[in-house]
Amino acid sequence: MILSVELTLYPFNESYLTPIKKTIEHLNSFDDIKIQTFPTATILMGEYEHVMDVLKETMAWSHQQFGRSVFVAKFLPGYEALK
Repeated sequence: MILSVELTLYPFNESYLTPIKKTIEHLNSFDDIKIQTFPTATILMGEYEHVMDVLKETMAWSHQQFGRSVFVAKFLPGYEALK
């Protein structure tokens, strides 16, 4: 099943742009997933299990690199947000 996720990151850091940019770069390092970044969110799309694995790994990576932050996500199962 295809899964589309709209993801927004809110770092608990005064220098918030660096964690956001580095996290987007990290997301773009994964294969077999479509990613498009907009001014307020990044859309991920791919097979459900793979997208969920990418999110799990990326959130852990972000915490290790930058400390606490808030991820806000909207999940749209069965929908191709990026064609």
